[in-house]
Amino acid sequence: MTELSHPFDTAPAPGEMWQVAEGLHWARLPLPMKLDHVNIYITDEGDSWTIIDTGLNWAKGRSALQALLDGPLSGKPVARVIVTHHHPDHVGLAGWLMARGAELWMPRTGWLLSRMLILDEEDAAPPEAFAFWRRAGMDPAELASREGSRPFNFADVVAPLPAGYRRLQEGEVIRLAGRDWRVRMGDGHAPEQATFWAEDEALVIGSDQLLPRISPNISVHQFEPEADPLAEWFESCARLSAFATPEQLVLPGHRLPYRGLPFRLRQLADNHTGALARLHAFLAEPRVGHECFPVLFSREISADQYTLALGETLAHLNHLWLRGDALREEVDGAWHWRRA
Repeated sequence: MTELSHPFDTAPAPGEMWQVAEGLHWARLPLPMKLDHVNIYITDEGDSWTIIDTGLNWAKGRSALQALLDGPLSGKPVARVIVTHHHPDHVGLAGWLMARGAELWMPRTGWLLSRMLILDEEDAAPPEAFAFWRRAGMDPAELASREGSRPFNFADVVAPLPAGYRRLQEGEVIRLAGRDWRVRMGDGHAPEQATFWAEDEALVIGSDQLLPRISPNISVHQFEPEADPLAEWFESCARLSAFATPEQLVLPGHRLPYRGLPFRLRQLADNHTGALARLHAFLAEPRVGHECFPVLFSREISADQYTLALGETLAHLNHLWLRGDALREEVDGAWHWRRA
């Protein structure tokens, strides 16, 4: 198999769940953004259900999840919620389910970040955020537009998480839908993101680490401005390739389930290798971050995508800098980058 194949040409409607293997079901919850959905997976544990990932804590998301609870999931409880990583569209309703009796399982890094970010609520962006954005090369007009405005807060779309969880760890085996699944962590898109690989069947729950068609955002953030998430991404793609086979049905966090994982893992790495080559050529003259957008993105960057685009640009610039292929100099509070 040299490309992807999709056994489903459409997705479950709101309130529906489809069986993708014995005891394993797929449903979708809405998101209020261009990527308008997140996939969740539900496993039948005999006397209870397990839900893997949860969508955002917003009115339409809660309504859609409640429709599942009142419909195909009625008759027995959701005893466990598994969260693959800390991003809001995956952890948003975990606390909401915990308040209804579910136990939380997730990686330690994701749980700690979720707990921290829920508490980090701000009415205005602090000076440190503006300094980071300026250094990262934010367009001055965009920077000025953020003065005095309330920033996005994690707690806006993530329900409070009660203390206490069960940690998921690299290499352990857990039981889902009558099968043993090996936990394998990926990095780059989110630190310590859990993926699940069936031990005796060609099934993989890949979340955002193993998306089809689209590539997940790989960003540098204010709290770790000199991070190199692209190096972690390349390492994860290479490591997970050792376990990938063409026959595996991959259940991703967004878009449609697919087969052809070895091909897709090569694509996911090659996409960024090509972007780094274009960026390296573009840095023949000194550039600031926002000037690099046209080289990295094939579309106009809208206001709601700007922060993610700037973070991904900085990830590519940091990677070139940390491997010695680019130099940087701070001028008037902004990094100016050029190739070495």
